[in-house]
Amino acid sequence: MRIRILWPAGQATATLDPTPTADALWAALPISSSASTWGEEVYFETPVSVPREVGAQQVVEPGTVAFWTDGDSLALPYGPTPISRDGECRLAGPCNLLGVLDGDAGVLRTVRPGDPIRVERA
Repeated sequence: MRIRILWPAGQATATLDPTPTADALWAALPISSSASTWGEEVYFETPVSVPREVGAQQVVEPGTVAFWTDGDSLALPYGPTPISRDGECRLAGPCNLLGVLDGDAGVLRTVRPGDPIRVERA
């Protein structure tokens, strides 16, 4: 499964793994939301609501496509957040892992809080 994430200043694509959360997100596409940022992480609400999966993680690699179950939100870290230690990507809490952005996750630096954001099948 491949998705495209679009915002006014750019776009990114990602490859999703076959997980229950990725399947639920795929079924809900396309979705539109409003971007928020937290340190070097972009996140936004989705209409998807799923439980935390076994294997959910709080510390991930830059470019991980994660789903924050506590906020029904997609979380896209590209660097440290306010609670990171030693430059790691530490999410607000354990998140379901959906896949990985294709290419450089640094493209997310162009997302501004409040930007309209759309996720669609690629």
